[in-house]
This record gives sequence, structure tokens and C-alpha cells, in this order.
Amino acid sequence: METILIADDHPLFRQALALAVANVVPQAHVIEAGTLAAAARATGEATDLRLILLDLKMPGAVGYSGIALLHAERPEVPILVVSSADGAGAADEARAFGAVGFLPKDSDLGVIERAIAEALGTTPLGTTPRGPGPTGDQPVDAVRREVANLTPTQLKVLLAVLDGKLNKQIAYDLSMSEATVKAHMTAIMRKLDVQNRTQAALAARALGLDLRH
Repeated sequence: METILIADDHPLFRQALALAVANVVPQAHVIEAGTLAAAARATGEATDLRLILLDLKMPGAVGYSGIALLHAERPEVPILVVSSADGAGAADEARAFGAVGFLPKDSDLGVIERAIAEALGTTPLGTTPRGPGPTGDQPVDAVRREVANLTPTQLKVLLAVLDGKLNKQIAYDLSMSEATVKAHMTAIMRKLDVQNRTQAALAARALGLDLRH
């Protein structure tokens, strides 16, 4: 049975999205999550996950971090963002971090249903090109791609750094040793081509990972 995850912190809107899913894929098994942590857990555990419907404004999410984190967990599963985030660049930013589409929350039910149907027919993200190579990228595009390529744990560590947490706090929150946190930070800095955690945080901020939509 196909599984579809609806990640949104508003129960009524989750019900509306579940109705849209039922109209498009009546046999689908729907999983709901109200926080980014719950969505990440469900994404990692769900079998036959075919689609993620994601809101950017969720507890635990900053900017486009929800897309980056869930895409890292399951890069083969398309992510359709349905959010009230505004700004002309929101849709482009969402796609840059791994989403296949972006819809405003005030879209008609029929529009959402069509987008769900199209997303389910999309080639898995893990098999599609990410765009031009380094020689054709703007600097922010290159860094954005590296952030999108971080592992789920590395993203969690980076988000904790953005929250100003120390290694000891991060280790406690993520149930790992401080040495493991340091190892992840070393890998993050290498991938982002920065020299310290402050520069890593600045690179993430430049990509909107600390923008609260």
C-alpha cells in the first residue's frame, strides 16, 4: 500500500490535505506529523513512502530546513511544499533544497489535488540531475547544494549550531557523544568549505536556514 506523509502543525489543514490525498489516491495510507522531528522520524521509518506534503512553518523547522532534512532522509521521495510562506523566491528556494513543487496554502482543493497527482508521477529526486556543475554555479548555489547534500544527522547538528547550542547540549539532544558531534562538525565544515562553526552558521544563514517563515 502506498504511504503518503502529511507534515503540518495545523490539524484542520492536515485533514484538508488528507481529503485531497483520498480523492487522488483512495487506497493510500496517510501518516500525519505535527512537528519536524515527528516528520523526520516518520520519513525514516515509513515503508513504501511515495510522497511528502510539507509545511515550512512547523515546530522545529527554520527556513527551508524541513525540506533539506526530509530530502536527506529519503532523497527518492518527492516533497510537495504547501505553505503560507510568501515572497517571490520561496518556490525557487523550496525547489533548490529538494522540493518538486510549491503551493500556497490558500490554493483551491482542485489545484492541490492536481499537484499531488503530478508529484506522484514525478521522477524520484534521487535520480534527477541537480543542475549545472560547479563551473556554472553562483557561489550561493554551490553552498546550497552542499547543504542539501549533508546527511540527516549533519543537518540536525548544523541546525543546533544555528540555535546557538554548545557541543555538550547538541550531544545530549541527539543522544551522541561530544566527540561524535565534533566529528560531524568537522565533516560539515569540510563540505561547506569553511574554517569554523561560526562560518558554517553564516553559510547556513545565507541560505535562509534560519529564516522563520
